[in-house]
Amino acid sequence: MAKEFVKDVTAMDEDFAQWYTDVVKKAELVDYSSVRGSMIIRPYGYAIWENIKSALDAKIKETGHENVYMPLFIPESLLQREKDHIEGFAPEVAWVTHGGEEELAERLCVRPTSEVLFGEHYKNIIHSYRDLPKLYNQWANVVRWEKTTRPFLRTLEFLWQEGHTCHETDEDAHAETVRMLDVYAELCEELLAIPVVKGQKTEKEKFAGAKYTYTIESLMHDGKALQSGTSHHLGDGFAKAFGIQFTDREGKLQHVQQTSWGLTTRIIGAMIMVHGDDRGLVVPPRMAPTQLMIVPIAQHKEGVLDFAYDLKEKLSAVARVGIDASDKKPGWKFNEYEMKGIPLRLEVGPRDIENGQVILARRDSGEKVTVSVGELQTKVPELLEEIQKNLFEKAKEHREEMTTIAAGFEEFKKVVSEKGGFVKAMWCGELACEEKIKEETGATSRCMPFDQEKVGDICVCCGKPAEKMVYWAKAY
Repeated sequence: MAKEFVKDVTAMDEDFAQWYTDVVKKAELVDYSSVRGSMIIRPYGYAIWENIKSALDAKIKETGHENVYMPLFIPESLLQREKDHIEGFAPEVAWVTHGGEEELAERLCVRPTSEVLFGEHYKNIIHSYRDLPKLYNQWANVVRWEKTTRPFLRTLEFLWQEGHTCHETDEDAHAETVRMLDVYAELCEELLAIPVVKGQKTEKEKFAGAKYTYTIESLMHDGKALQSGTSHHLGDGFAKAFGIQFTDREGKLQHVQQTSWGLTTRIIGAMIMVHGDDRGLVVPPRMAPTQLMIVPIAQHKEGVLDFAYDLKEKLSAVARVGIDASDKKPGWKFNEYEMKGIPLRLEVGPRDIENGQVILARRDSGEKVTVSVGELQTKVPELLEEIQKNLFEKAKEHREEMTTIAAGFEEFKKVVSEKGGFVKAMWCGELACEEKIKEETGATSRCMPFDQEKVGDICVCCGKPAEKMVYWAKAY
């Protein structure tokens, strides 16, 4: 690797936070804007988001949901309707107080999330059980006035989708909450090659105003956790606040049961921190805007560029292919596409053409293989699948290595401060213990996994009998 190329990138093990920032900038995913904590998503970063978005949008539509769009502004009186909800969001809300020169009679909130807008709309369009279920989703931007920010992970404005649904019964709403969490888990594991733990948030960590929150949690390279997608059963709290009622099958008036669920551009941050290395990004093939980059060698020689463009045309039938025919040196190009995490690189020069072969270099392992031109259309998809599987397995192995069972509090504290990663430990269910753990170790409860294991009999913090095993970790 050319040292001068990566001199601007800090080594991961030296300073992971700085490595992350360096890579995000150097790989041309984002740039900073003149507004603190707001990012400009550059074409390469946005192309990755578009791939995630189109894959997820297809899954959302397959499960019977329709896309809608809600306004950007929410009147203050509307936001106040659901008490727990507004209390949960109050510190992060941005307010509009003036329209042109005039002060507004009522402040407008720039949406931090759209529960209240959907609530108001649903009240107007739902009257009977025949109107249910209502399965809506919107792709939008939201604003949350964060104190500390980092590209993709925590920004004042970010992109996401938010699903908002209404159902006849608690059981229907529960089934929806589970179904959408599974959609997120599938997206992460099958497309982004990120292994996740599925579970329920504690009361302290659940969404403001929800009955309960389900989550998928993933582990980053540095041993910190990241909440990667959430699905909430809202019960009838919003329905009561907004008067969303329907006549049931027996002619009685009932409140609907609601859900909401969302996944944001922060998932790109997860992808970077799970798969990246000291050479930059590693993008899983199924999500990569360019899966194969062709780099012609000695391209000034006769026939080389023509041959490379012919290959691009043929291979475009089996992969997303790019070609770099610029006059930059091959070494610079190799480093550039390694930094951008492109899964496969194809090198072809005069001697290769003579021998009817090319060289394929894998981004995940650095391994190079010589492949005959005739085999390329079979070999390229095979290698892309191998890379996809390898990235998932590698991330899973890392998670297993970084998951520890702790029986007592001293052991728990030692693991969190020295090793990091996920700590599996029993919990009595008391808020006081959850708060003490956070205060003394910096670790928070990530989730109570659906696949419960009994790793002990007593709470790791207070020593009282415990029934719930919880994943704990420091988190982004």
